[in-house]
Amino acid sequence: MELRRLGKTGLSVAPIVFGGNVFGWTADEKTSFDILDAFFDAGFNTIDTADVYSAWVPGNKGGDSEEIIGKWLKQNKVARDKAVIITKVGSEMGPGKKGLKEQYILQAAEASLRRLRTDYIDLYLSHWPDAETPYEETLGAFAKLKQQGKIRAIGCSNLDATQLQSSFDTAGKAGLPRYDVIQPEYNLYDRAPFEGPLADLCVKEDIGVITYFSLAAGFLSGKYRSKADTEGKARGGKAAGYLDDKGLKILAALDTVAAETGAKPAEIALAWLLRKKGVTAPIASATSLSQLDSLTKSATLSLNNEAMALLDKAGG
Repeated sequence: MELRRLGKTGLSVAPIVFGGNVFGWTADEKTSFDILDAFFDAGFNTIDTADVYSAWVPGNKGGDSEEIIGKWLKQNKVARDKAVIITKVGSEMGPGKKGLKEQYILQAAEASLRRLRTDYIDLYLSHWPDAETPYEETLGAFAKLKQQGKIRAIGCSNLDATQLQSSFDTAGKAGLPRYDVIQPEYNLYDRAPFEGPLADLCVKEDIGVITYFSLAAGFLSGKYRSKADTEGKARGGKAAGYLDDKGLKILAALDTVAAETGAKPAEIALAWLLRKKGVTAPIASATSLSQLDSLTKSATLSLNNEAMALLDKAGG
C-alpha cells in the first residue's frame, strides 16, 4: 500500500483513514476487531476517532470508540508503531467537560490515553473552534503534551481559512507548534467547506488534509435513492438531507462512472477525493467485511480526467 506524507507531521498514512465513529455504535466490539484486523491486513494503517465517539448512542457515555480501539491495540496483532492513531478533544463529554482550555485538554488527553491503552497519541486534534479560548492557550497545552511525549503531532477540525491562518499567526508569534493537519467536511456534495481559500491555504502551508463525511453519511454509496430508503437507518436522517436535485445529479454521475469502470459509487466518490488538490486521505467507515473490501478498492481506483470532469460538474 502506497503511503502518503501527512503534511509536516512526520507521519505517513495510507490513502484511506478508517472512521472509528462506528465502533460501539453500528459495529459492536467483535465486529470492530474483525474490521480492524482486515483493514490492517489490507495494508492500511490509520484510525480516526474522538473522545466523544459515540456518546449519541443510548447507553453510551463517550470514549466508547477509543476503548474498543485500545482493547484491539492490546491484542498486539499489529505493533503499536505500525498504527497511526488520531483522536480529538473539545466536544462535550459531560457537564464542564468540553472546549479547548489548557487544563481541560491536559485532563482529556490523559483520559484518551487510558482508554486507548497507549503511551502516546500519534495525532491529536482540536475538534471544534472554541471562541472562548485563545489559540495561544490551546496551542500551549498541545505543546506541553508534545514535550511530554504524549502526542506526536497536532491538528484541528472544522476551522475555516481565516481561523486557520489566525492560528498560524499566533503560533508564529508565540513560538508554539502550529496545526499541521486539518479535518474539513468535504465530499462530492459538500464542497464549499474546503474548496477555495481553505484548500489554497493548506497547499501553500503544506498542511495534511484528512476529510470527514467523505461519503456524505453513506449517501454517496448510492444506497439511499428515496426517502423510503433512509427510514429506520442509523444515518438515514442525515442522508435524507442529500436527496434533492443536486444529490440526484451526483448519483446519476456516479452511476455513469460506475458503468464505465465497474467500480461501486462509494469507491468512485472516495477516488474522486483522492485526486482533489490538497487532500491527503479521506476518512471512511465500514461495518462489514464486504464494505471494507470496497474501501480497499477505492484506494487503488484511478479516475480519468473525463470521469473527474463529469463528477465535478454534477456536484458543482
